[in-house]
Amino acid sequence: MPLFFRKRKPSEEARKRLEYQMCLAKEAGADDILDISKCELSEIPFGAFATCKVLQKKVLIVHTNHLTSLLPKSCSLLSLATIKVLDLHDNQLTALPDDIGQLTALQVLNVERNQLTYLPRSIGNLIQLQTLNVKDNRLKELPDTLGELRSLRTLDISESEIQRLPQMLAHVRTLEALSLDASSMVYPPQEVCGAGTEAIQQFLCKASGLEYYPPSQYLLPVLEQDGAENSRDSPSGPTDRFSSEEVDWQEQKMLEKLEFERRLELGQREHAQLLQQSNSQKDEILQTVKEEQSRLEQGLSERQRYLDAERQRLQEQLKQTEQNVSNRIQKLLQENQRQKKSSEILKSLENERIRMEQLMSITQEETENLRRREIASAMQQMLTESCNSRLIQMAYESQRQNLVQQACSSMAEMDERFQQILSWQQMDQNKAISQILQESAMQKAAFEALQVKKDLMHRQIRKQIKLIETELLQLTQLELKRKSLDTEALQEMISEQRWVLSSLLQQLLKEETQREEELREILTELEAKSETKQENYWLIQYQRLLNQKPLSLKLQEEGLERQLVALLVELSAEHYLPIFAHHRISLDMLSRMGPGDLAKVGVSEAGLRHQILRRAQELLDATRARPELPKPPQGEVLPTAPEELPEAVRPSAPCAELEAQTSECVVCLEREAQMIFLNCGHVCCCQQCCQPLRTCPLCRQDIAQRLRIYHSR
Repeated sequence: MPLFFRKRKPSEEARKRLEYQMCLAKEAGADDILDISKCELSEIPFGAFATCKVLQKKVLIVHTNHLTSLLPKSCSLLSLATIKVLDLHDNQLTALPDDIGQLTALQVLNVERNQLTYLPRSIGNLIQLQTLNVKDNRLKELPDTLGELRSLRTLDISESEIQRLPQMLAHVRTLEALSLDASSMVYPPQEVCGAGTEAIQQFLCKASGLEYYPPSQYLLPVLEQDGAENSRDSPSGPTDRFSSEEVDWQEQKMLEKLEFERRLELGQREHAQLLQQSNSQKDEILQTVKEEQSRLEQGLSERQRYLDAERQRLQEQLKQTEQNVSNRIQKLLQENQRQKKSSEILKSLENERIRMEQLMSITQEETENLRRREIASAMQQMLTESCNSRLIQMAYESQRQNLVQQACSSMAEMDERFQQILSWQQMDQNKAISQILQESAMQKAAFEALQVKKDLMHRQIRKQIKLIETELLQLTQLELKRKSLDTEALQEMISEQRWVLSSLLQQLLKEETQREEELREILTELEAKSETKQENYWLIQYQRLLNQKPLSLKLQEEGLERQLVALLVELSAEHYLPIFAHHRISLDMLSRMGPGDLAKVGVSEAGLRHQILRRAQELLDATRARPELPKPPQGEVLPTAPEELPEAVRPSAPCAELEAQTSECVVCLEREAQMIFLNCGHVCCCQQCCQPLRTCPLCRQDIAQRLRIYHSR
């Protein structure tokens, strides 16, 4: 509560009403009522107390104001000694004066809808009080002195916090109507309180050891006292009081009052019954509403649980898919490390300088055994394949240059090149072979194409690039799937994986370019050595490269088992083939070895050691289970055709949900996504839509490089 506050000033209309009511009460012949209600008063003015004292007013009506206390400062409660009716409802009273018992003439006290928290004990001194209305207050208990109100007929304590009635209330024998909230009562019990005033009084009398009598037997003295008071207030004097006419009139008046009280009691009983029925109906409606609300809440909770379970299931599927992608990326990184080790071992085993000298030295025997027609036919096939691939690449480059430069001259040159390539393809095969035999440049081009195709390191780099392209495509689809589900929980993990794959792809592209440069340098050295104009130089080099056996076949001829070689190739451990050949390890020996033995031999990866031993045991078990096949005859010659190494790592099957989605272009939404954007690694645009783009449509990062991918159908 603030220390300083300003009183609320009444409005002009309220001030005029107060002045009018005060003047009306002071007029000659005015009745005994002072009505200053609805005047927006924060305290009763001093003039009102003076008027009540001087003019002996019997009714003071001060309801619907802003009163916080009944007595202002410098005012005495004795000024209201003649007041019989005091109406203070609809105010802000927090307490009644402690000496309220001085108003001994008070018969009606109405303090409904205030903020009273207790009643003073002196209220028991109001021996003429017949009606007490404390409805809608903050009362929690009633004082025991309430039982001293011998004339009390009506008591209203409803809409309050009272749960117990004082036992002394049984001494109020004139109580006819008692209004309370039966549902919140503790003493008397709720069933007693719901039965009405008579049942409550009977219960209290029984608890106090008193005999119950109906109030009608005690009303006559009260009414006689009321009549006597009215006689004393009349101007006729005491002489008329004993007249017979006055006695008859009083008896008739008393009978009328008794009849009125009886009707009033019946009306109050009917009102109590209606109130009880209304409360029961209200309880039923509240119970129905509560059941309906609980049913709706249960349905909503079940629906929420279903949605949570569905969301959890989708998140689990996404996590599983991301885990699979992470495992494949980890496997790709391990494979890259293995390939590096393999290339280092191959370089150490096959001395490049010795191989170059062997390639550049052409013996007389190779010249005599030259299969001219067969080699020329192979060169013609290789040139056809190379021309087809160059045709596709040149078409793509011509389209790109046409969009950027729009140079007609460049298109004319490309048409001439296409016509030349088409003329090569339409030539008769015998004529092409004869031309290859005559032109050294075409022989050189065929040898260059075969050299790139047969190079193991270049082939491994291309396989890894294909795998990374597939993984980037699946990562982009997974990211689009997460955006459609509006889940951002593991977005950072996908971004890290995509950055790792993009960096690895750029590194592999650089290694591919570097390897092609090395092969071109080797070709340049061979061309420098061929300046001696030796006849059929490039045909002999092509035949030597064509007849060259792969490392796995050489190791098999040196003594390694074919199944063991296939096992190591399957596990991407072909760089350990020279070690196994050096130690002459067989499948039977592997069945008796442990991971520690393989570590001593030189196999460094722990997981790879266990996989080699497990696969070797499976091969031995399968060999023992089926009958032994007949050995080939000793004169049979092993084929010398080059063998393609199986892929080191194959991406695991993608999730069914990701396969169902087509990798469509996010710009046109019609064609398939065909371009990889570097450095971000997204695969989200087709070839036509990517040309004008400078930033990635998904992450808005600058596009440093575009890489075309070809989907396998």
